[in-house]
Amino acid sequence: MDYYILAVNPGSTSTKLAVYKNEELLFKESIVHPQDEIDFFEDFYDQHNFRKMVVMHALENHNFDIKLLSCVVGRGGMLPPVKVGGYKVNDSMISYLRNISSAPHAANLGCMIAKEIGDSLGIPSYIYDALSACTPPPEALVMGIPEVEKTTFCHVLNSRAAAVKYAKQNNKAYDDVKVVVAHLGGGISVSAHYKGKIVDVAGDDDGPMSPERSGMVPLIPVINLCYDGKYSRMQMNKKVRGSGGIKAYLGTSNMMDVENMVKDGNEKARLVCNAMLLQISKSIGSVSAAIKGDVDAVILTGGMAYSKMITDTIGEYVSYIAPVLVYPGENELEALAMGSLRILRGEEQAHEFDVL
Repeated sequence: MDYYILAVNPGSTSTKLAVYKNEELLFKESIVHPQDEIDFFEDFYDQHNFRKMVVMHALENHNFDIKLLSCVVGRGGMLPPVKVGGYKVNDSMISYLRNISSAPHAANLGCMIAKEIGDSLGIPSYIYDALSACTPPPEALVMGIPEVEKTTFCHVLNSRAAAVKYAKQNNKAYDDVKVVVAHLGGGISVSAHYKGKIVDVAGDDDGPMSPERSGMVPLIPVINLCYDGKYSRMQMNKKVRGSGGIKAYLGTSNMMDVENMVKDGNEKARLVCNAMLLQISKSIGSVSAAIKGDVDAVILTGGMAYSKMITDTIGEYVSYIAPVLVYPGENELEALAMGSLRILRGEEQAHEFDVL
């Protein structure tokens, strides 16, 4: 039986989608949204209908008959800790992301878009390998403030795909490898994969700054910013996620532009870029400690991994830990589609999301 799958991956400044017929990619699109287009919306949830229409227009442009679709799968958002694999999108999941989740993220739109399109066609909607599909030990969650617990969000889809790729290249199963994966994109996360589980993460709040996110910053100055009356809560959220990091210093989150600035002798760009690369390297060292340095390989993946300047610099910092491998790009659309295909074929069971 043939299954047609629509995979949707909303990113901070792009909406990516693909249609698969079983394992065959029929077409894919990556629609980049200009910053002024994104800034028009007050928050990510306001972008919901706009992003859905972008997807529908792309399908129309490819003359694809949406009635052929067997399911729609979206990128999983900032949910509480969940299992790896697939989940049915239900009202409880949507409600959690809209009303309970304290972490605004474009990925939260994935399940919303999937459910609306799926419901309109009478077909199932799923998420797969959500951002929160990590299983750290209890001691990794304890922070210095009892009311605050560490969040363990990372780019699970692409990070696991990179770890699985490494395992296959070395004739091993994912459950047998011990790797640290740095996903280098508009957002950056570093994760430790130990024998089939993601056991530690350095992400937005406690990891490196990224092209548009602040990463870990000293708390006292941030507290002062929150209370000096200059910024609203929404503006502070944007300083952390959306308008922080490289963008805050250089006015752009486009790393190709930043790399050109560095090549042209822009010393401020060089300083800020080197600072980010140092922070990424320190995060790789940090999560490798969670598995006591028992690391088979350090893997650099994501869009920024196409830059030799970036990967070479990080490699100079962290090659003492383990061999550094570069798997540029991301395989998130394929991972979403193949995961939901296994569910459709009955090879995996989709979990039910519920907040107790």
